[in-house]
Order: sequence, then C-alpha cells, then structure tokens
Amino acid sequence: MTKHWFITGVSTGFGKHLAELALAKGDKVAATFRQPDQADEFTQKAGANGLGLVADVADEAAVKQAVADAIARLGHLDVVVNNAGYGSLGPIEEVPDEEVQRQFDINVFGPLRVLRAVLPHLRERKSGHILNITSIGGLRAFPGVGIYNGSKFALEGIGESLAAQVGPLGIHVTNVEPSGFRTDWAGRSATYTEPAIADYRPTAGQNLANIQKASGNQPGDPERAAQAMFDLVRMENPPVHLPLGKAAVKGALDKFTTIKAEIEQYAHIGNGADFPE
Repeated sequence: MTKHWFITGVSTGFGKHLAELALAKGDKVAATFRQPDQADEFTQKAGANGLGLVADVADEAAVKQAVADAIARLGHLDVVVNNAGYGSLGPIEEVPDEEVQRQFDINVFGPLRVLRAVLPHLRERKSGHILNITSIGGLRAFPGVGIYNGSKFALEGIGESLAAQVGPLGIHVTNVEPSGFRTDWAGRSATYTEPAIADYRPTAGQNLANIQKASGNQPGDPERAAQAMFDLVRMENPPVHLPLGKAAVKGALDKFTTIKAEIEQYAHIGNGADFPE
C-alpha cells in the first residue's frame, strides 16, 4: 500500500503537513519548493524516501523537469497533488489586471502545467490519483474574493472534466475543497487590494476585514486535513468532490440546495428556449 507522491507547494500549509504525514507513514514523496535551500532541507530530512525539487508552477520547463526527476528518483508516481496556489483578494473592479493574470497563472495554469507533465506517466501505468486543492471558494463565491473564486471555479471545472476523461483509464481525480484552515492562506500568502470605492466597503471591504481577523483562528486543522487526504487516496472509489471542514460541507450543501430551488423556480423559462417539439 506504499504510495509515491508528487506534491507542489510544500513550504507551508496543506502541502507541508501532507508531505510530512506521508513520509511518517512510510510513503515516498517528491515535493516542490521555490527556494533551493528549502528543497535541500527536505531532501536531507526525507532521506531515501523523499526528494525536494525546485519548481515554480509558473515555470513550465521547471515543472516538467521536476516531474521527470521525481519519476527518476521514486520509480513511479501514484498520487499527484496540485497544492501550490494563493489567494488574491479584493473587489473585482479594483484588482489590477496584472494581479488577476498572476492569480490565474498560479491557480489555473500552474495545475495545468503539472497535469500535462504527469498525465503521460499515469496513462502509461493506467493508475494514479490526482488531488486538486481547490476551495469551498471554488464552489461558491463571496464578496471581495471574486478573482480567487474565478480561479478556483476554473480548477473545479478542469478537475471534474478530467475525472470523466481519465476515469476509464484507471486514474482518479478528486477536487479537495477546504473551508477556513489554520494555514498562511489569509496571512502572508495572500495579496489584498483594499477597496478604494466606497460602494464596496460594506460588502467586499467587510469580508476582507473578517478574513484577516479570522486568520490564525480558523476552525480547520491542517493536520486532520492531511490525514483525510492520506486516507482519501487509499479509497477504492474516491469521490470527485471532497469538501473539507464543517463550513465547507455546509457551504457546499447550501449552495446546491439554493441552485436547485432557483432552477426549479425558473425552469419554465429555461425549458421554453428550445425549438417547439
């Protein structure tokens, strides 16, 4: 049951906890970092069971090389975790274009680069499990989080489509959707565009303040999240969607209950748009 992992963004947060747990349980881990000293330290601590790699998910060549090095060192990969990402927070109207582009480059194109690098290997083996760390913010949107929501909604769609595409090949895909956990997501990892437009201060501005205030006190335990993901990849029939945390589970259920009611209420309009039978 030993698994070989490839995890992006292991310097902090879920990636760090998951890599440490997998190694402690006897699995093998290839982990990416942006800083060479962090990668070297990981390699030294992991010994024969791990490898730290320098790769920014914004760099396609570095991602390809990291995947190749991981396969060469570990022999094969069983689990691929698209964890690297960050939150860009602020009113949609006010977040600068260059920041929007960076958000999508890291949160959407970054995982795509990883997927394109690992899928030939997984397809050849006709096995594997891909975990996309999205967010409850990939299922429902919040004021002041629209750009981040957009990036995670995109990754949700990619993961859901990919699950249908590679499922017949023996490869599983799960979108892992955490709510608030005690990681650096809302702290130093995030970027904030504070609302200058007064109209947005009661909505986006208030939510940004709430997020910052809660940072470090979120109910989610990263170690329990890591254990959940460790157990997930050992399931015979894992889910395509896995909300993590009580707020994520409730938020997802509330979202789809609301959508179902809304669709049913206005179904007569939607159904009436087809050619008459």
